[in-house]
Amino acid sequence: MKLVFATHNQHKFEEIKNLIPNYIDLLSLYEIGCNEEIDETGTTIDQNAVIKAQYVNDHYQLNCFADDTGLEVDELNNEPGVYSARYAGDEKNNEANIQKLLKNLEGKENRKARFKTVIALTINEQETLFTGICEGTITTEKRGEKGFGYDPVFQPKGFNKTFAEMSQEEKSKISHRGKAVKQLIDYLST
Repeated sequence: MKLVFATHNQHKFEEIKNLIPNYIDLLSLYEIGCNEEIDETGTTIDQNAVIKAQYVNDHYQLNCFADDTGLEVDELNNEPGVYSARYAGDEKNNEANIQKLLKNLEGKENRKARFKTVIALTINEQETLFTGICEGTITTEKRGEKGFGYDPVFQPKGFNKTFAEMSQEEKSKISHRGKAVKQLIDYLST
């Protein structure tokens, strides 16, 4: 089965590719000739995932899935949420996003947060959504060198290290994206 993963984020593509079974031939946007940026105009994580999956299906007539992920912080009224990648500006700078988050949480007791991933799968023009959530807290400083995005400041519940301090295998077992991908794989296996 050929399936396009609608992302230009190479870190995310590799993370997902390591989780997908071999019977699925996972293609990137670059491999299908889609070099344009797909505008994420939705106001929710669900909407952005659907927009990206529908774009590929409409323009390339290929079965595909797309995800959108947001970090929701209780103390910040679930910010940055749908705007996680652009929290500190349209240039999508991970370091600037982290610094803005830490500044906004300075002196705050409640550091509870969650990562939420929604995967929109479009096969034969039928759409299905899968949601993965990972609860945790935001640390007061960056820790670890692995991962990407907010990984250096997100410590999953029940663990004493951040996502950036975990191996990819460790992270995938408990992460929001890992949970959503597991649902996707279970669905495709039936």
